[in-house]
Amino acid sequence: MRKLSSALAVLSLAALGAIVPATTAQAAPGCADNHDSATSGNMYAYWNQFCEGHIGNTPNEDSDWGNSSGPFQGSDDNRATSLLHNGTSGLAVAFYRLAGYSGGHICLTKDEKYASTLVDNNDPYPNDRFSNGDPVDNRISSHRWVNENSCSKFMH
Repeated sequence: MRKLSSALAVLSLAALGAIVPATTAQAAPGCADNHDSATSGNMYAYWNQFCEGHIGNTPNEDSDWGNSSGPFQGSDDNRATSLLHNGTSGLAVAFYRLAGYSGGHICLTKDEKYASTLVDNNDPYPNDRFSNGDPVDNRISSHRWVNENSCSKFMH
């Protein structure tokens, strides 16, 4: 009987070990963590999903992410894959397909906080699309702060 009790105890501990691993893996930091530490009043753009690979941030607008002036410059154009909104004004951030706030738009509201990926990983086509139908991932060329009622298209 004693051997049976010992065997049951060992099996119970083994089963518990399978359920509760000895070490716990931590989730990689992402948009929620970045939002918590983001500077108030700024929007942020990242070249990778889950707000990794910081491209830039600003409390201002930028009519051309590809020129040599403004908060976003040169290779920042057509590079964003995730976005973060930590504005304080209550305005949405409108992102545009082309420089000069044209070519279709899509908005990120303060309540949405962030778009952790502009690509649907289960689909080869981007999840979010500008108001003109173009995919958003790696295609943002300008942005500005706008009233939500001027947005016809919002991030998913």
